[in-house]
Amino acid sequence: MNKIVFVTGANKGIGFGISKHLGLSGWDVIIGARNSQRATAAISNLKAAGVNVLGWVNIELNDPDSISRAANEIAKKYPSLSLLVNNAGIPGDMSVTSWDTQMIDIKATIDVNYYGTLAITQALLPVIKANEGRIVNITVPSEVSPYWHPLAYVASKAAQNAMMGVMAVDFEQKHIPVEIFSVHPGPTTTDLNGNMALPGFHDIDTVGKSFAELINDGKAHNGEFIELYPIVKED
Repeated sequence: MNKIVFVTGANKGIGFGISKHLGLSGWDVIIGARNSQRATAAISNLKAAGVNVLGWVNIELNDPDSISRAANEIAKKYPSLSLLVNNAGIPGDMSVTSWDTQMIDIKATIDVNYYGTLAITQALLPVIKANEGRIVNITVPSEVSPYWHPLAYVASKAAQNAMMGVMAVDFEQKHIPVEIFSVHPGPTTTDLNGNMALPGFHDIDTVGKSFAELINDGKAHNGEFIELYPIVKED
């Protein structure tokens, strides 16, 4: 039986790179996306690269009903799912200072990046547990970087990191056969940052390949925060 992974936000950016290289390393891929046209285009590109894509699932991380429908669909169609990659997220308003950040922006970003990620993790946990699988969050360090620190985004990811840490301890203490850990890709050129390409930045293929190597390394990583490419300090 082939290994099956569900990647949220897989139609572009880091999620696409992760899906591509996990697929090339032997995983069957389920695409999580919000838009059918983008999902179809991603599937076409992934298949052209040699990836076995099982299909796509519509999911809106700010909509509890959408999350419930997506989890039910996955549990029914793909009961052997053993890897959930929580990649999807929104950046929030990156153009403002912390003191000018609007509360509506804080809430919207946390709704997707924290509440949504937690909700899909909880909803798919029975399937992951049955297959003794893994949950991986794509995130950033909770420690504030002096170089890039939009409040809404950093706060949402800090909450997500706390979720990972608490779940990891609970899994270990209660002998649940599931691992959860966090991966920081490092500076990556994507739509999220306006396709920024500065010294120390990597492309999605480089990140995707390194992520796949990590997943396939045969080691236990429960509770770990792993940096694929640390942030390069500015002079």
